[in-house]
Formats: sequence, structure tokens, C-alpha cells
Amino acid sequence: MTELKLRVCVATCNRADYSKLAPIMFGIKSHPDEFELEVVVLGSHLIDDYGNTFRMIEQDDFDIGSKLHTIVRGEDEAAMVESVGLALVKLPDVLQRLCPDLLIVHGDRFDALALATAAALMNIRILHLEGGEVSGTIDDSIRHAISKLAHYHACCTRRAEKYLIAMCEDHSRILLAGCPSYDKLLSTHHREDYMDIIKSWLGDKVQEHDYIVALQHPVTTDIQHSIKIYGLMLDALICFNKKTLILFPNIDAGSKEMVRAMRKKGIEQHPNFRAVKHIPFEQFIQLVCHAGCMIGNSSCGVREAGAFGTPVINLGTRQTGRETGENVLHVRDADTYNKIYHALELQFGKRYPCSKIYGDGNAVPRILKFLRTINLDEPLQKTFCFPPVKDSISQDIDHILETQSALSVDLGGTNLRVAIVCMMGKIVKKYTQPNPKTFEARMQLILKMCSEAMLDAVRLNCRILGVGVSTGGRVNAQEGVVLHSTQLIQEWSSVDLRTPISDALHLPVWVDNDGNCAALAERKFGHGRGVENFVTVITGTGIGGGIIHNSELVHGSTFCAAELGHIMVSLDGPECSCGSRGCIEAYASGQALQREAKRLHDEDLLKVEGRDMKLLEPVTAAHLINAAKLGNSKAEAALNKASTALGVGIINILHIVNPSLVILSGVLASYYQAPVQQVITERALFSAQSIKVLTSDLEEPALLGAASLVLDYATRRTY
Repeated sequence: MTELKLRVCVATCNRADYSKLAPIMFGIKSHPDEFELEVVVLGSHLIDDYGNTFRMIEQDDFDIGSKLHTIVRGEDEAAMVESVGLALVKLPDVLQRLCPDLLIVHGDRFDALALATAAALMNIRILHLEGGEVSGTIDDSIRHAISKLAHYHACCTRRAEKYLIAMCEDHSRILLAGCPSYDKLLSTHHREDYMDIIKSWLGDKVQEHDYIVALQHPVTTDIQHSIKIYGLMLDALICFNKKTLILFPNIDAGSKEMVRAMRKKGIEQHPNFRAVKHIPFEQFIQLVCHAGCMIGNSSCGVREAGAFGTPVINLGTRQTGRETGENVLHVRDADTYNKIYHALELQFGKRYPCSKIYGDGNAVPRILKFLRTINLDEPLQKTFCFPPVKDSISQDIDHILETQSALSVDLGGTNLRVAIVCMMGKIVKKYTQPNPKTFEARMQLILKMCSEAMLDAVRLNCRILGVGVSTGGRVNAQEGVVLHSTQLIQEWSSVDLRTPISDALHLPVWVDNDGNCAALAERKFGHGRGVENFVTVITGTGIGGGIIHNSELVHGSTFCAAELGHIMVSLDGPECSCGSRGCIEAYASGQALQREAKRLHDEDLLKVEGRDMKLLEPVTAAHLINAAKLGNSKAEAALNKASTALGVGIINILHIVNPSLVILSGVLASYYQAPVQQVITERALFSAQSIKVLTSDLEEPALLGAASLVLDYATRRTY
């Protein structure tokens, strides 16, 4: 028996929502054995003043089943209401004729509200795209109203998913897909003919990154203010004297006054401006990608532009509440154009790290997979999850934690390691290669391994939120730059790691010192969970660590806080690799213990019970520890000295930052734990003697710490 195809109706109202719906339409059309596609066009698509944009749908070779003229002209509040009413009058006949199993509706436009209302009343299932987002205008109310009418949701960000859950939507019917437009823009924005496109719109003399894209829409809840901001933006652009491509506003109430303001200032005749009603999305991508700046209040500025690192100036309140990347500079209000002009001076010509807050280029495959799971035999009446939000989340938390993941990079002295790490701290997949000796080869290998992991992540159903890098040496974590390297990683000073990785993978990138990463790993996955103040000490080849104070990592003014291995415990002790003397690392590190073991071995003192301990393999710290365990007094004395030095150094830390816990990590941690606890009991101030020293349970602190850089910060970014 042949399975019935799912009849899907996609309704598009304007040029903006078509850019989000088109990738899904192409995906549905490419599977004719599973889906039947019907296309309904309405709204401003069919208005000449807005470019008759239905033609681009026909040019994309889609058969338009119905064209509904639903816009009542007037561009004021009453006209918007009348347009919704007109759409509700016309839609029932169309939906009755098409009889779809599912209607796909996008966003927060008043046309979309009419579509969702008609479909819900006619018992047609609804899939709503981009629900759960917040933008701070009447669009919020419309968007949330559509979400309440919709049976299924495909949202773009984790925060939007959580908001939908908080709105009592059924978590099992929410798909965290990402924005479908990212599928197209991430795959096509590296076009070789981008300069031809730029010149076709702005003239032959224009250069890359030397022009502005302007797109400002009215705010229907405060029309007069939005018209004022629009006029000030035009004044600032005229004075800034750069080539500007300006698009006409949408059809919302207030757009007529904005067009009038534009014409009053002579923008259409001004030699620096090109005013247009519509640009095909593929070309618009190129124009935004290579612009010196984008200005206005379009959602494209806070969403798509971030994927290219294009500087954006967001004007007014239309996008208040949106999740944005660091490329966005907000100008909430202004009385003169000077503030906007200053923002142009700050932003124009800059480039920012690429951001994937809204998608990773794989939304359409996820949505198609989701459509295949829709069971038409399930009851049509949707149900709401009214119990408290925390209960609702706890019932489905495994799904959230499994899919949200980070790409971790550990730059060790010997090996380069990359891992996919999920929110629960599970290493889904790990990749290891020998660390190349030269800078160029090392960077090339990092990008190759990360790209391979990104491909595997899609197959493993892991959504990569960003990249975290753990490296030795001193790191400017704010800029993602390695300032000074360790001796283990040569040619690794003043190196910008963030930019090349972010540019290649189109993901936000965090970089930090391996000691700090170990502390972050403990805070998220280890003994430090729920502890506000603690210190992690790494005992390995060297000595390092990180300090968590008031639940935050301490970096210091010049990024050398928590260089715990270089706390001096003696004025005339052994020479340290840092050039000083008497540091903890010179006494208690793996290298220091190896040096002591080799000295004893060379002096023929590494003996046990009269037996000769001459060794064929290289002498290591392990031989010293083993000899001490077997009763060698010289080895015991050397280890006693090392333990005391480490304990005294940790006491200094206790007396300075007064943590409530010390966590020892690294290969020597289990050996040092008991002696260090004893030194603290004997030598620390009375109030610090009770502080516990624990051994880390984490097997991969560097990889887990790099992942926590992403999982903690990428999912809690507020602006």
C-alpha cells in the first residue's frame, strides 16, 4: 500500500518572509515522493509599490496556487486591521479548495496572523517558524498569538525554545532548527561575482566594505518616534558621505510618512544614494556581506548580518529584546543626527567575528525530518503544558542537553585534540593528531579537524553553539589572542586564534589558558558545581590553575591571574622555567620531579633495599614516586620537599583569595592530595585549616573546560 504524501501549504506575505520560507519550499519540492507543495501568495507581494515580489517566486519555478490581494492601502493602523479582515474573508475559499494537511506560517506579520487564525478555525495543522523570539514591539504580540494557534514550532535559538516552553507549548512539538535563511546565505555568500553584484546596484566606482546598506521600517506602536529616527538617520547618512543603498520600508502603518520624508530630503536624486523597492535575496546577501556597515532596524541586521561579521547600527526599539552578536551597536534614541553619525564613525569599515546565534546552515534538513514525524492520526486539538515551567523543562531536559553542543580544541605540547562535547559534559566524539611544529601547519590542522567535526556533528544530531580553545601560556581571553606561549608550544606568541577559526567556521570562538579552562570544567562538570569560590591547581608537566571567585573566572588586569605555578615559596630555590627562582613549579611540577629522579639516578642513589635501580628507559617522575613508595629515603625526601612547596604555595592562595575548596587536577593530583591537606592543617591560619583539598574526577579537564567556555557563555548572552 502506497503511503499518502503530506500536503503542505506554504503561505508567503512579503519579500522578507519568502527569504526564510524559500529554502523550505525547495526542500519540500525536492522530495515529491513524500510531500505535495502548494504555494499561496498574499500581502505586499502583489503590490507594485513594493516591487511585485511575487515574480521572484515564479522565477524560482514555484507554481503559485493562489494569489490573494489582501492589502487595504493607507499605511496606517486602520488599514492594517482592514487588511487582516480582508484576508480572513478570502482565505477560507482557498484553504477549503487546497485542503492541506499542514500550513507553514512565518514570523510576526499581521498577514501571518490572518493565515494562522483561518487555518486554526478550519482545523488545519499549523507549523510556525521563528516563534518564541522577542523584539519589543507589537510584533511580539502577533508572534506569540500565532504561536498559541500553531500546532508545531520550528524556532531558531535555544532562548526562543525556552520561551515557547514557558508559554506552555508542548516541548515534543518544538524543533530547535535554526533560521532557514542561514542554509542559503552560509552556502552562497562566498560568490566570486560579488563585486559585479555590488557594482550593478551602486555603480562601478564603489569598493568592497566602502558602502552602507540602510533599511528602516516603521514601529507601529510609536509611529512618530520611528519617523523622527528615520529622518535623523537620513541626515546622518547624507553627512557621512558614503555610497548608500537604501531600501523602501515595509507596508506597516507609518511607511507612507517615511517615504515622504525620504523624498523630501531628495534621497532618490542624491548622487550618494540608490533607493530601491526590492533586491533578490541572493544578491542582498552579497550586498550585506561586503558592506562597510548596515544601518536601520531590520531584523536582517541583528540576524543574518552577524553571520558575516558585518558591522550593524540598530536604530530605535523595533529589535529590542532580540539576541544579537557583538557586531550590533544600538542607538535607542536620538534628538539630533550627531549620535547616529558618531555610531557610523565607530562601526563603518570594521569586521567582527562571524556569529551563528540564529543558525548553522542545517535548518531545512531538520525541518524536513520533523515533517516526516507528523502523525495525522493524532488528535487535532492541541494541548498546553500548564504545570510550572521548571517541571515542564525537567521532563524534557535530556533532549535539550543532548542536542546543544560545543566544539572543544585542546592545544597540547604533543598532541592537538578536538572534541564534540554536549551540554551534559559527555564527549560525543574525539579527534587526536600530533601537534605540528610550525604556526602555519598548526592552524591548518586546527581548521581541518574542526571542519571534520562540524560535519560529524550534523550526523550525530549535535547543534554546535561555538568553539572553545584551551591553550598553554598567557591568553587575552577578551580578544582571543595568545600573548605568550609556553616552551612546549613554539611560535605561539601574539597569535590571534579567534578570528581565523571564526571566519572559517562561522561560529563564535572563545580562547583561554588551559589552567583557567580546568577551573571552568570543574565549575560546570566537577567538584566546583554550585561552589562560589574555589581554586583549581593543575599538577602536571608544569603547575597551573584557575581561580573562581563569586562564580566567575578571575583573569586579572594583564591576564596573568592564577599563574599559580609561579608563586614563590623560597628566595633562593631552584631555577624555574620562567627565569625566576623558588617557584612552586621549580619544586613540584612533573619536570622538577623528573629532574630530581635523574639526579638521584645519575648519583646511583635511586635504589631500593640494596637493589640497583639502573634503568634502561628514560627516568621520569613516576620512578621517583615508585622508589619512595618502596622505601627509598632520598626519593621520600625529594617528594616531601615538593609536597611541602606545593602545600605552602596553596596556603598563600588560601590566605589571599580565601576559597572554600581546592581541587587538584592532573597526573600528580592523586599523589599530592593527602600531603597538601596535611601541610594546610599544620601551617595555614586557623580559619583556613578546614578548607578541603579534593582530587578532580574529570578525565578531560582541558576539553571540558574549553567546552564550558561555549556552553556557559553562548547560551546566556544578554545585551
